[in-house]
Amino acid sequence: MVVPEEIRAELAEHARAESPNEACGLVAFRDGVAERYIRGRNSARSPYRFELDVDPESWFLEDDGFELAVLHSHISSPPRPSRTDVENIGLWAGRPYLIYTLRTNELAGWRIADGVIEPLSLELRAD
Repeated sequence: MVVPEEIRAELAEHARAESPNEACGLVAFRDGVAERYIRGRNSARSPYRFELDVDPESWFLEDDGFELAVLHSHISSPPRPSRTDVENIGLWAGRPYLIYTLRTNELAGWRIADGVIEPLSLELRAD
């Protein structure tokens, strides 16, 4: 999966704006390349967990051929799924799950299913 610098900059800015709470949103991929970032709202308003709230129209991007990945930020912990992330995976089970760490500016991707965490290969491309 490829994340162009423009998309990474958008999600990093969103994470900074929401700090100290976790930011969350959707990244829309087409053919493995991120084409847009959709800011969500963290209805939990928490630095330790997120509850994604996005415009319901965003989900229809899948009908247009996009693969949606959930994105949330960690303030200082590494961009790895926490126990809370694994326990609350819900409808994101088996789907791309991205975590951005504000302190280190790191972005990592995962798939989580049945308690198993697998890393995704992410290429960060400068455009």
